[in-house]
Amino acid sequence: MAHVFAFWENRVFYDSFMARGHDALAAGQAGTYNDLQVKLFEYRFDVKTGFEPRFTDADVLRVAHSQVHEDRVEHFALMQQRVWNPAMAGSPGMLRGIFGEAPGHEFLVLSMWQSSAERGKYRPGSVDRLSQRAQTEQDVAALAGDVVQLEPSWTV
Repeated sequence: MAHVFAFWENRVFYDSFMARGHDALAAGQAGTYNDLQVKLFEYRFDVKTGFEPRFTDADVLRVAHSQVHEDRVEHFALMQQRVWNPAMAGSPGMLRGIFGEAPGHEFLVLSMWQSSAERGKYRPGSVDRLSQRAQTEQDVAALAGDVVQLEPSWTV
């Protein structure tokens, strides 16, 4: 499995690429994958500090994709800002991240880490405690995630 993330300066550049360059690029990649899913998330806020799509200082990316109950969307976003962000920001090795929203009450949290070992320090008991405090179980209808080991040769 591969995760590919693209960061666009603004919606105009994204729309221009989709109108002018996407089809030729996609045609050149035909047959190189079995299943492809594409989602466009709009930026809502940073996780920790000003996000930059720079990967030279990170070895690991944590991605969390949440489908949130419609009546819990604002609570979910507020808890990301007040509970999860401060906890991640205070975790050794956490560099920066981004919180985005897609239509249909979908959210993506990307967090960049110096290493798997540093990210591992954040996990054990703290995630359960933070989840209870943020009422994540009441907010989230479905959650998928992955820890992605970054491949420097794929960075453009």
